[in-house]
Amino acid sequence: MKGVAILGATGSIGASALAVLEQHPDRFRPVALTANRSVDALRALTARHRPALAVVSDAEAPRGSEGGTRWMAGREALLQAATHPDADVVVNALVGAAGLEPTLAALHAGKRVALANKESLVCGGPLVMEAARRGGGELIPVDSEHSAILQCLAGSRPADVRRLVLTASGGPFREMPPELLDSVTPADALRHPTWEMGSKISIDSATLANKALEVIEAHFLFGVPYERIEAVVHPQSIIHSMVEMVDGSVLAQMGFPTMELPLLYALTYPERLPYECRRFDPVAAGALTFEAVRGDRFPAFALGVQAGRAGGTAPAVFNAANEVAVSEFLAGRARFAGIARAIAYALDRWPGGPVRVLDDVRQADAWARRAAHESLSRLAPC
Repeated sequence: MKGVAILGATGSIGASALAVLEQHPDRFRPVALTANRSVDALRALTARHRPALAVVSDAEAPRGSEGGTRWMAGREALLQAATHPDADVVVNALVGAAGLEPTLAALHAGKRVALANKESLVCGGPLVMEAARRGGGELIPVDSEHSAILQCLAGSRPADVRRLVLTASGGPFREMPPELLDSVTPADALRHPTWEMGSKISIDSATLANKALEVIEAHFLFGVPYERIEAVVHPQSIIHSMVEMVDGSVLAQMGFPTMELPLLYALTYPERLPYECRRFDPVAAGALTFEAVRGDRFPAFALGVQAGRAGGTAPAVFNAANEVAVSEFLAGRARFAGIARAIAYALDRWPGGPVRVLDDVRQADAWARRAAHESLSRLAPC
């Protein structure tokens, strides 16, 4: 039986991970669950799943033990969850750059990391890959796009691959005239047409910043150069990604949108287990269509790919500026189009630099957050 630590257990990915564990109680058991601030929600989960450790990373936690679960709080406690001795797999479902350090800790401890926190690779890709090599840990993607690529690559050599094609739903504004985007509200942007996700990633899907993050992530996960990674808009979200081989064959992984199957595959890879879910019906799926990513509608996508190609700390600057701008937009203090403007402002002013140690990422992150706030303060409020 595999022990599983779930970082970010109270979020949507965490809920899906626990649903997967419940379908195979003979194969998996939760040994550590964490939340950012949702103490009540985490307490409900611990009462149901009885992990050995519960951690609240950014709020005061109950003291001592409850029902056999030890409660802890703070950053060091989060790292203890990521390196729990009984955890064979660590599901990192944390939001934002805060997920990088737990990913590094888990890999250094030799854990399999089921990675839903794409910012780990975006901000600290070289550090993450080095931690996996040095610690003997294993990195398995949970994002549906990267899970799809991993499945399509089964049995293939790197030399067999010509191109990776990531698909994007296009979010709620893919048909909206670009000149109207500045008037959309957070409620508008949170209405994702095909996926149920947290607020941050829903906004990232609306701007396609998430797809830029995924391009960077794919570069590190699969060792494919940026010029051979593409993205297309696929509104139905049925094909999750495609791989073109050197002989011209194209492999695609398909299915109705769900995060449970990528999570299960990350837990069992390269094995597969039976799972009760909605069966795929090609007739019900209907017509599948594809569109180019329009730069005038999704400027954040081009900025993110540009940062990825620049390398070093530029992706961390892109990510931090985006996090600040999204937070300000959700709070009603910035316009939707201000997200891309804040990212561009930070990237244009960042002098660049390599990622050699974790502090390089932290300094770039802090600088970019200040720059994004400065940019947004110059724009008219909503």
